[in-house]
Amino acid sequence: MVCRLTELLVDSHWRVVIIGAGQAGLSAAHYLWRDGLKPGRDFIVLDASDGPGGAWRQRWESLTLGSTNHIADLPGFPLGAPDPSVPASEIVTDYYSRYEKELELCVVRPAEVAHVTSDDTGAGPLKLTVMLDGERLHLTSDYLIDATGTWTHPYVPYVPGIAEFEGKQLHTAQFREVEDFRGLRTLVVGGGISATQFLLELATVTDTLWATRRPPNFTAREFDGNWGLEVERAVRSRTLAGLPPASVVRTTGLPLRREFLDGVESGVLVSRGMFDEILPHGVHFPARPAEEAVTSEGLGPSHSDRLALPQSWQPFPEERIEEVDVIFWNTGFRAALNHLAPLHLRTREGGIAMDTEVAVRDDHRIFLVGYGSASSTIGATRAGRIAARELLKRLETTDTAETTGHENLTTQAPGTEAADSNKATNSSEATNRDAATAGPTSDAATASPPTDDESVPAVALDAVPQAQRRAGATVSSAPAAE
Repeated sequence: MVCRLTELLVDSHWRVVIIGAGQAGLSAAHYLWRDGLKPGRDFIVLDASDGPGGAWRQRWESLTLGSTNHIADLPGFPLGAPDPSVPASEIVTDYYSRYEKELELCVVRPAEVAHVTSDDTGAGPLKLTVMLDGERLHLTSDYLIDATGTWTHPYVPYVPGIAEFEGKQLHTAQFREVEDFRGLRTLVVGGGISATQFLLELATVTDTLWATRRPPNFTAREFDGNWGLEVERAVRSRTLAGLPPASVVRTTGLPLRREFLDGVESGVLVSRGMFDEILPHGVHFPARPAEEAVTSEGLGPSHSDRLALPQSWQPFPEERIEEVDVIFWNTGFRAALNHLAPLHLRTREGGIAMDTEVAVRDDHRIFLVGYGSASSTIGATRAGRIAARELLKRLETTDTAETTGHENLTTQAPGTEAADSNKATNSSEATNRDAATAGPTSDAATASPPTDDESVPAVALDAVPQAQRRAGATVSSAPAAE
Protein backbone atom coordinates (compact mmCIF):
# COMPACT_ATOMS: atom_id res chain seq x y z
CA MET A 1 0.00 0.00 0.00
CA VAL A 2 1.41 3.39 -1.01
CA CYS A 3 0.20 6.51 0.76
CA ARG A 4 0.27 9.95 -0.80
CA LEU A 5 -0.78 11.92 2.23
CA THR A 6 0.63 15.32 1.34
CA GLU A 7 -2.14 17.25 3.08
CA LEU A 8 -2.13 14.97 6.12
CA LEU A 9 1.64 15.19 6.52
CA VAL A 10 1.95 18.98 6.36
CA ASP A 11 3.03 20.22 9.80
CA SER A 12 2.03 16.88 11.33
CA HIS A 13 3.62 15.36 14.45
CA TRP A 14 4.46 11.68 14.93
CA ARG A 15 5.70 9.67 17.85
CA VAL A 16 8.07 7.78 15.54
CA VAL A 17 9.23 8.32 11.96
CA ILE A 18 11.07 5.55 10.13
CA ILE A 19 13.20 6.70 7.20
CA GLY A 20 13.70 3.93 4.66
CA ALA A 21 11.62 0.86 3.75
CA GLY A 22 14.44 -1.60 3.16
CA GLN A 23 15.16 -4.67 5.27
CA ALA A 24 16.02 -2.78 8.47
CA GLY A 25 13.22 -0.24 8.15
CA LEU A 26 10.56 -2.89 7.55
CA SER A 27 11.90 -4.95 10.44
CA ALA A 28 11.63 -1.97 12.80
CA ALA A 29 8.11 -1.25 11.54
CA HIS A 30 7.11 -4.86 12.19
CA TYR A 31 8.20 -4.80 15.83
CA LEU A 32 6.55 -1.44 16.48
CA TRP A 33 3.35 -2.80 14.87
CA ARG A 34 3.56 -6.04 16.84
CA ASP A 35 3.76 -4.17 20.13
CA GLY A 36 0.68 -2.08 19.44
CA LEU A 37 1.81 1.04 17.59
CA LYS A 38 -0.44 1.69 14.61
CA PRO A 39 1.00 2.65 11.19
CA GLY A 40 -0.39 5.96 10.01
CA ARG A 41 -1.37 6.96 13.54
CA ASP A 42 1.59 6.40 15.89
CA PHE A 43 4.37 6.02 13.33
CA ILE A 44 4.97 6.52 9.65
CA VAL A 45 7.46 5.09 7.15
CA LEU A 46 9.02 7.43 4.58
CA ASP A 47 10.79 5.91 1.59
CA ALA A 48 12.66 7.74 -1.17
CA SER A 49 12.18 5.00 -3.79
CA ASP A 50 9.35 4.87 -6.29
CA GLY A 51 8.32 1.41 -5.06
CA PRO A 52 9.11 -1.43 -2.62
CA GLY A 53 12.37 -3.36 -2.59
CA GLY A 54 14.87 -1.07 -0.89
CA ALA A 55 18.40 -1.24 -2.35
CA TRP A 56 17.60 -4.60 -3.94
CA ARG A 57 15.35 -2.75 -6.36
CA GLN A 58 18.46 -1.29 -8.02
CA ARG A 59 20.58 -4.44 -8.29
CA TRP A 60 21.78 -5.78 -11.64
CA GLU A 61 20.00 -8.50 -13.60
CA SER A 62 22.66 -11.20 -13.11
CA LEU A 63 22.47 -11.03 -9.31
CA THR A 64 20.31 -13.87 -8.00
CA LEU A 65 19.49 -15.43 -4.65
CA GLY A 66 20.49 -19.03 -4.11
CA SER A 67 17.90 -21.63 -3.06
CA THR A 68 19.28 -21.71 0.48
CA ASN A 69 19.83 -17.98 0.86
CA HIS A 70 17.55 -16.67 3.62
CA ILE A 71 19.51 -13.59 4.68
CA ALA A 72 16.75 -11.30 3.38
CA ASP A 73 14.05 -12.84 5.61
CA LEU A 74 11.80 -10.33 7.33
CA PRO A 75 10.32 -11.08 10.77
CA GLY A 76 7.19 -13.20 10.75
CA PHE A 77 7.15 -13.56 6.96
CA PRO A 78 9.86 -15.93 5.62
CA LEU A 79 11.02 -15.48 2.06
CA GLY A 80 11.11 -19.20 1.40
CA ALA A 81 13.20 -20.79 -1.36
CA PRO A 82 13.59 -18.30 -4.21
CA ASP A 83 14.02 -19.40 -7.80
CA PRO A 84 17.81 -19.21 -8.40
CA SER A 85 17.23 -18.15 -12.01
CA VAL A 86 15.12 -15.09 -11.18
CA PRO A 87 16.95 -11.76 -10.55
CA ALA A 88 17.16 -10.84 -6.87
CA SER A 89 15.72 -7.41 -7.67
CA GLU A 90 12.45 -9.00 -8.81
CA ILE A 91 12.21 -11.47 -5.93
CA VAL A 92 12.89 -9.00 -3.16
CA THR A 93 10.74 -6.23 -4.66
CA ASP A 94 7.76 -8.60 -4.72
CA TYR A 95 8.59 -9.91 -1.24
CA TYR A 96 8.81 -6.46 0.34
CA SER A 97 5.64 -5.35 -1.43
CA ARG A 98 3.67 -8.26 0.02
CA TYR A 99 5.15 -7.54 3.44
CA GLU A 100 4.06 -3.90 3.37
CA LYS A 101 0.52 -4.97 2.45
CA GLU A 102 0.44 -7.65 5.12
CA LEU A 103 1.27 -5.13 7.86
CA GLU A 104 -0.77 -2.34 6.20
CA LEU A 105 2.23 -0.07 6.65
CA CYS A 106 1.02 2.62 4.27
CA VAL A 107 4.57 3.56 3.24
CA VAL A 108 4.79 7.14 1.97
CA ARG A 109 6.82 7.35 -1.25
CA PRO A 110 8.64 8.79 -3.01
CA ALA A 111 9.49 10.81 0.10
CA GLU A 112 13.08 11.98 0.47
CA VAL A 113 14.14 13.47 3.80
CA ALA A 114 16.26 16.49 2.92
CA HIS A 115 17.42 17.27 6.45
CA VAL A 116 16.63 16.82 10.12
CA THR A 117 17.08 19.66 12.62
CA SER A 118 16.36 20.38 16.26
CA ASP A 119 15.91 23.59 18.22
CA ASP A 120 17.46 22.02 21.33
CA THR A 121 20.49 19.73 21.21
CA GLY A 122 19.36 16.23 22.07
CA ALA A 123 15.91 17.32 23.31
CA GLY A 124 12.48 18.32 22.07
CA PRO A 125 10.90 17.34 18.75
CA LEU A 126 12.96 16.55 15.69
CA LYS A 127 12.07 18.64 12.64
CA LEU A 128 12.08 16.89 9.26
CA THR A 129 12.05 18.59 5.88
CA VAL A 130 10.67 16.15 3.32
CA MET A 131 10.42 16.29 -0.47
CA LEU A 132 7.25 14.42 -1.50
CA ASP A 133 6.31 14.31 -5.19
CA GLY A 134 8.23 17.52 -5.77
CA GLU A 135 6.62 19.34 -2.85
CA ARG A 136 8.53 20.45 0.24
CA LEU A 137 6.77 19.82 3.51
CA HIS A 138 7.64 19.81 7.19
CA LEU A 139 6.77 17.45 10.02
CA THR A 140 8.05 16.68 13.51
CA SER A 141 8.73 13.52 15.46
CA ASP A 142 9.63 12.48 18.99
CA TYR A 143 11.88 9.66 17.77
CA LEU A 144 13.58 8.74 14.53
CA ILE A 145 14.61 5.32 13.23
CA ASP A 146 17.01 5.92 10.34
CA ALA A 147 17.18 2.99 7.94
CA THR A 148 18.67 4.75 4.90
CA GLY A 149 21.50 2.23 4.60
CA THR A 150 24.40 2.82 2.21
CA TRP A 151 23.31 2.02 -1.37
CA THR A 152 22.46 5.62 -2.27
CA HIS A 153 25.90 6.82 -1.13
CA PRO A 154 28.52 5.09 -3.33
CA TYR A 155 32.11 5.87 -2.44
CA VAL A 156 34.91 6.65 -4.90
CA PRO A 157 38.38 7.47 -3.50
CA TYR A 158 40.04 10.59 -4.86
CA VAL A 159 43.03 9.87 -7.09
CA PRO A 160 44.90 12.67 -8.90
CA GLY A 161 43.74 12.96 -12.49
CA ILE A 162 40.32 11.38 -11.92
CA ALA A 163 38.61 14.19 -13.84
CA GLU A 164 40.97 13.90 -16.81
CA PHE A 165 40.23 10.27 -17.66
CA GLU A 166 38.63 10.10 -21.13
CA GLY A 167 37.35 6.56 -20.87
CA LYS A 168 34.34 5.31 -18.93
CA GLN A 169 34.11 5.35 -15.13
CA LEU A 170 31.38 3.68 -13.14
CA HIS A 171 30.67 2.41 -9.64
CA THR A 172 29.18 -0.89 -8.50
CA ALA A 173 25.82 0.85 -8.08
CA GLN A 174 25.76 1.68 -11.81
CA PHE A 175 26.56 -1.81 -13.11
CA ARG A 176 23.89 -3.35 -15.34
CA GLU A 177 25.31 -6.16 -17.47
CA VAL A 178 28.61 -7.74 -18.51
CA GLU A 179 28.00 -7.10 -22.21
CA ASP A 180 28.54 -3.37 -21.60
CA PHE A 181 32.26 -4.18 -21.15
CA ARG A 182 32.81 -6.42 -24.14
CA GLY A 183 36.10 -5.68 -25.87
CA LEU A 184 37.02 -2.90 -23.40
CA ARG A 185 40.08 -3.30 -21.20
CA THR A 186 38.69 -2.87 -17.70
CA LEU A 187 40.47 -1.86 -14.51
CA VAL A 188 38.53 -3.20 -11.52
CA VAL A 189 39.31 -1.31 -8.31
CA GLY A 190 38.54 -2.72 -4.85
CA GLY A 191 39.20 -5.84 -2.79
CA GLY A 192 35.69 -6.86 -1.76
CA ILE A 193 33.47 -9.74 -2.81
CA SER A 194 31.82 -7.65 -5.55
CA ALA A 195 35.15 -6.92 -7.20
CA THR A 196 36.18 -10.58 -7.26
CA GLN A 197 32.84 -11.69 -8.67
CA PHE A 198 32.84 -8.99 -11.35
CA LEU A 199 36.41 -9.85 -12.36
CA LEU A 200 35.41 -13.45 -12.99
CA GLU A 201 32.35 -12.38 -15.00
CA LEU A 202 34.17 -9.72 -17.02
CA ALA A 203 37.06 -12.05 -17.88
CA THR A 204 34.69 -13.90 -20.21
CA VAL A 205 34.19 -10.85 -22.45
CA THR A 206 37.27 -8.65 -22.05
CA ASP A 207 40.77 -8.17 -20.65
CA THR A 208 40.82 -7.17 -16.97
CA LEU A 209 43.27 -5.67 -14.49
CA TRP A 210 42.81 -5.72 -10.69
CA ALA A 211 43.93 -2.94 -8.34
CA THR A 212 43.77 -3.03 -4.54
CA ARG A 213 45.46 -0.95 -1.86
CA ARG A 214 46.14 -3.97 0.33
CA PRO A 215 46.78 -7.62 -0.49
CA PRO A 216 43.47 -9.41 -1.19
CA ASN A 217 42.08 -10.48 2.17
CA PHE A 218 41.48 -14.16 1.47
CA THR A 219 40.95 -16.12 4.66
CA ALA A 220 40.99 -19.83 5.42
CA ARG A 221 38.50 -19.26 8.25
CA GLU A 222 35.22 -21.13 7.86
CA PHE A 223 32.31 -18.72 7.40
CA ASP A 224 30.08 -20.24 10.08
CA GLY A 225 27.83 -18.80 12.76
CA ASN A 226 30.70 -17.96 15.09
CA TRP A 227 32.42 -16.14 12.24
CA GLY A 228 29.33 -13.97 11.75
CA LEU A 229 29.21 -13.09 15.44
CA GLU A 230 32.90 -12.18 15.44
CA VAL A 231 32.46 -9.98 12.37
CA GLU A 232 29.66 -8.02 14.01
CA ARG A 233 31.60 -7.78 17.28
CA ALA A 234 34.61 -6.32 15.46
CA VAL A 235 32.48 -3.79 13.59
CA ARG A 236 30.54 -2.87 16.71
CA SER A 237 33.71 -2.24 18.72
CA ARG A 238 34.60 0.56 16.30
CA THR A 239 31.17 2.22 16.22
CA LEU A 240 30.85 2.12 20.01
CA ALA A 241 34.18 3.97 20.15
CA GLY A 242 32.96 6.63 17.70
CA LEU A 243 35.26 5.44 14.92
CA PRO A 244 34.00 5.19 11.33
CA PRO A 245 33.24 1.60 10.24
CA ALA A 246 36.11 -0.12 8.44
CA SER A 247 35.63 -1.54 4.96
CA VAL A 248 33.57 -4.71 4.87
CA VAL A 249 36.28 -6.93 3.41
CA ARG A 250 38.85 -5.98 6.07
CA THR A 251 36.57 -7.58 8.63
CA THR A 252 34.86 -10.41 6.76
CA GLY A 253 37.72 -11.50 4.54
CA LEU A 254 37.24 -13.35 1.23
CA PRO A 255 36.30 -17.05 1.26
CA LEU A 256 38.55 -19.59 -0.39
CA ARG A 257 35.91 -20.75 -2.86
CA ARG A 258 36.86 -23.04 -5.73
CA GLU A 259 36.05 -20.38 -8.35
CA PHE A 260 38.27 -17.87 -6.54
CA LEU A 261 41.17 -20.31 -6.36
CA ASP A 262 40.76 -21.00 -10.08
CA GLY A 263 40.65 -17.25 -10.72
CA VAL A 264 43.95 -16.73 -8.93
CA GLU A 265 45.56 -19.60 -10.81
CA SER A 266 44.41 -18.17 -14.15
CA GLY A 267 45.75 -14.71 -13.28
CA VAL A 268 42.36 -12.99 -13.21
CA LEU A 269 42.25 -12.60 -9.42
CA VAL A 270 45.76 -11.25 -9.02
CA SER A 271 46.06 -7.72 -7.63
CA ARG A 272 48.69 -5.42 -9.10
CA GLY A 273 48.66 -3.04 -6.16
CA MET A 274 47.19 0.46 -6.29
CA PHE A 275 47.77 3.16 -8.90
CA ASP A 276 48.63 6.68 -7.73
CA GLU A 277 47.59 8.72 -10.78
CA ILE A 278 44.90 8.59 -13.44
CA LEU A 279 45.86 9.62 -16.98
CA PRO A 280 43.55 10.42 -19.94
CA HIS A 281 43.82 6.84 -21.24
CA GLY A 282 45.22 4.83 -18.38
CA VAL A 283 46.69 4.78 -14.89
CA HIS A 284 50.16 5.01 -13.36
CA PHE A 285 51.36 2.30 -10.95
CA PRO A 286 54.32 3.17 -8.70
CA ALA A 287 57.04 0.62 -8.02
CA ARG A 288 56.03 -1.64 -5.14
CA PRO A 289 57.99 -4.79 -4.29
CA ALA A 290 55.67 -7.63 -3.32
CA GLU A 291 57.78 -8.64 -0.33
CA GLU A 292 56.85 -5.45 1.54
CA ALA A 293 53.43 -6.93 2.36
CA VAL A 294 53.29 -9.53 5.09
CA THR A 295 49.55 -9.58 5.88
CA SER A 296 46.33 -8.23 4.43
CA GLU A 297 45.77 -6.12 7.57
CA GLY A 298 42.49 -7.87 8.27
CA LEU A 299 40.39 -7.04 11.31
CA GLY A 300 38.40 -9.28 13.63
CA PRO A 301 37.99 -12.87 12.39
CA SER A 302 39.90 -12.17 9.16
CA HIS A 303 43.07 -11.10 10.98
CA SER A 304 46.08 -13.29 10.28
CA ASP A 305 49.86 -13.02 10.54
CA ARG A 306 50.27 -14.30 7.00
CA LEU A 307 48.57 -14.14 3.62
CA ALA A 308 46.20 -17.05 3.07
CA LEU A 309 46.69 -16.80 -0.71
CA PRO A 310 49.99 -14.95 -1.32
CA GLN A 311 49.93 -15.63 -5.07
CA SER A 312 46.93 -13.27 -5.36
CA TRP A 313 49.19 -10.30 -4.49
CA GLN A 314 51.68 -9.42 -7.24
CA PRO A 315 52.11 -5.64 -7.44
CA PHE A 316 54.23 -4.32 -10.27
CA PRO A 317 57.82 -4.23 -8.96
CA GLU A 318 58.68 -1.27 -11.19
CA GLU A 319 56.59 1.78 -12.03
CA ARG A 320 54.54 1.48 -15.18
CA ILE A 321 51.58 2.90 -17.08
CA GLU A 322 48.68 0.63 -17.96
CA GLU A 323 46.25 1.69 -20.66
CA VAL A 324 42.59 0.99 -19.85
CA ASP A 325 39.22 1.85 -21.38
CA VAL A 326 37.13 1.52 -18.22
CA ILE A 327 37.74 2.18 -14.53
CA PHE A 328 35.22 0.14 -12.56
CA TRP A 329 35.12 1.36 -8.95
CA ASN A 330 34.09 -1.45 -6.59
CA THR A 331 35.10 0.65 -3.62
CA GLY A 332 32.06 0.28 -1.42
CA PHE A 333 29.54 2.62 0.09
CA ARG A 334 29.24 4.97 3.04
CA ALA A 335 26.30 5.45 5.39
CA ALA A 336 23.74 7.73 3.71
CA LEU A 337 23.33 10.12 6.63
CA ASN A 338 23.85 13.57 5.09
CA HIS A 339 20.32 14.55 6.13
CA LEU A 340 21.41 14.20 9.78
CA ALA A 341 24.40 16.52 9.36
CA PRO A 342 22.62 19.53 11.02
CA LEU A 343 22.49 17.53 14.27
CA HIS A 344 26.32 17.33 14.47
CA LEU A 345 26.49 13.68 15.48
CA ARG A 346 29.98 13.03 14.09
CA THR A 347 32.97 12.64 16.40
CA ARG A 348 36.41 14.10 15.68
CA GLU A 349 37.38 10.70 14.27
CA GLY A 350 34.58 10.88 11.69
CA GLY A 351 32.27 8.23 13.11
CA ILE A 352 29.10 8.43 15.18
CA ALA A 353 29.48 7.33 18.80
CA MET A 354 26.90 4.66 19.63
CA ASP A 355 25.54 3.58 23.02
CA THR A 356 24.38 0.26 21.61
CA GLU A 357 24.43 -1.28 18.16
CA VAL A 358 21.62 1.08 17.09
CA ALA A 359 21.25 3.86 19.69
CA VAL A 360 23.15 7.12 19.12
CA ARG A 361 25.06 8.10 22.23
CA ASP A 362 24.66 11.85 22.02
CA ASP A 363 21.03 12.00 20.93
CA HIS A 364 18.58 9.61 22.62
CA ARG A 365 15.91 10.40 20.00
CA ILE A 366 17.75 8.75 17.11
CA PHE A 367 18.35 5.11 16.20
CA LEU A 368 20.54 4.07 13.27
CA VAL A 369 19.63 0.70 11.78
CA GLY A 370 21.74 0.97 8.64
CA TYR A 371 25.05 1.91 10.23
CA GLY A 372 28.06 -0.21 11.18
CA SER A 373 27.21 -3.86 11.87
CA ALA A 374 23.54 -3.07 11.19
CA SER A 375 24.25 -2.19 7.55
CA SER A 376 24.65 -5.81 6.42
CA THR A 377 21.83 -8.06 5.27
CA ILE A 378 22.79 -10.35 8.14
CA GLY A 379 22.40 -7.67 10.80
CA ALA A 380 19.59 -5.50 9.38
CA THR A 381 16.60 -7.49 10.62
CA ARG A 382 18.09 -7.84 14.09
CA ALA A 383 18.93 -4.11 14.14
CA GLY A 384 15.31 -3.24 13.40
CA ARG A 385 14.18 -5.46 16.28
CA ILE A 386 16.67 -3.96 18.73
CA ALA A 387 15.81 -0.38 17.74
CA ALA A 388 12.08 -1.00 18.15
CA ARG A 389 12.60 -2.64 21.53
CA GLU A 390 14.78 0.18 22.88
CA LEU A 391 12.50 2.86 21.45
CA LEU A 392 9.38 1.27 22.99
CA LYS A 393 11.07 1.31 26.40
CA ARG A 394 11.75 5.02 26.03
CA LEU A 395 8.18 5.67 24.94
CA GLU A 396 6.92 3.76 27.97
CA THR A 397 9.12 5.82 30.26
CA THR A 398 7.90 9.04 28.67
CA ASP A 399 4.25 7.98 28.88
CA THR A 400 4.66 7.05 32.55
CA ALA A 401 6.22 10.43 33.34
CA GLU A 402 3.43 12.27 31.52
CA THR A 403 0.71 10.26 33.30
CA THR A 404 2.29 10.95 36.67
CA GLY A 405 2.49 14.63 35.87
CA HIS A 406 -1.18 14.70 34.83
CA GLU A 407 -2.26 12.97 38.06
CA ASN A 408 -0.30 15.49 40.10
CA LEU A 409 -1.97 18.36 38.27
CA THR A 410 -5.49 17.07 39.01
CA THR A 411 -4.88 17.17 42.77
CA GLN A 412 -4.06 20.89 42.83
CA ALA A 413 -6.50 23.45 44.23
CA PRO A 414 -7.54 26.24 41.86
CA GLY A 415 -5.93 29.64 42.09
CA THR A 416 -2.48 31.17 42.02
CA GLU A 417 -0.98 28.55 44.29
CA ALA A 418 -2.10 25.81 41.89
CA ALA A 419 -0.69 27.69 38.92
CA ASP A 420 2.70 27.99 40.58
CA SER A 421 2.57 24.31 41.45
CA ASN A 422 1.71 23.44 37.84
CA LYS A 423 4.84 25.22 36.64
CA ALA A 424 6.98 23.31 39.09
CA THR A 425 5.34 20.00 38.12
CA ASN A 426 5.86 20.61 34.41
CA SER A 427 9.48 21.52 35.00
CA SER A 428 10.03 18.41 37.11
CA GLU A 429 8.27 16.26 34.52
CA ALA A 430 10.56 17.47 31.75
CA THR A 431 13.61 16.89 33.92
CA ASN A 432 12.51 13.37 34.80
CA ARG A 433 11.75 12.57 31.17
CA ASP A 434 15.15 13.77 30.00
CA ALA A 435 16.92 11.87 32.76
CA ALA A 436 15.03 8.70 31.94
CA THR A 437 15.80 8.78 28.22
CA ALA A 438 19.13 10.55 27.80
CA GLY A 439 22.21 8.44 27.12
CA PRO A 440 25.70 9.02 28.58
CA THR A 441 27.42 12.22 27.53
CA SER A 442 30.54 12.29 25.41
CA ASP A 443 33.40 14.73 25.12
CA ALA A 444 33.08 14.33 21.37
CA ALA A 445 29.78 16.17 21.47
CA THR A 446 31.65 19.47 21.84
CA ALA A 447 34.12 18.73 19.08
CA SER A 448 32.49 20.83 16.31
CA PRO A 449 32.41 17.95 13.81
CA PRO A 450 32.12 18.59 10.06
CA THR A 451 28.67 19.49 8.80
CA ASP A 452 29.02 17.29 5.73
CA ASP A 453 28.39 13.64 6.48
CA GLU A 454 31.49 12.33 4.73
CA SER A 455 33.77 15.32 5.34
CA VAL A 456 34.67 15.51 1.64
CA PRO A 457 36.88 18.45 0.60
CA ALA A 458 35.29 20.72 -2.03
CA VAL A 459 38.28 20.35 -4.31
CA ALA A 460 37.72 16.60 -4.41
CA LEU A 461 34.08 17.00 -5.32
CA ASP A 462 35.00 19.40 -8.11
CA ALA A 463 37.20 16.72 -9.59
CA VAL A 464 34.36 14.25 -10.09
CA PRO A 465 33.38 13.73 -13.73
CA GLN A 466 29.84 14.76 -14.65
CA ALA A 467 28.71 11.15 -15.03
CA GLN A 468 29.81 10.34 -11.50
CA ARG A 469 28.18 13.42 -10.04
CA ARG A 470 24.90 12.49 -11.72
CA ALA A 471 25.18 9.01 -10.22
CA GLY A 472 25.59 10.48 -6.74
CA ALA A 473 29.04 9.05 -6.11
CA THR A 474 31.02 10.53 -3.25
CA VAL A 475 34.65 11.22 -4.04
CA SER A 476 36.87 11.45 -1.01
CA SER A 477 40.50 12.28 -0.36
CA ALA A 478 40.61 9.30 2.02
CA PRO A 479 42.94 6.38 1.14
CA ALA A 480 42.08 4.50 -2.01
CA ALA A 481 40.50 1.10 -2.40
CA GLU A 482 41.23 -1.97 -0.38
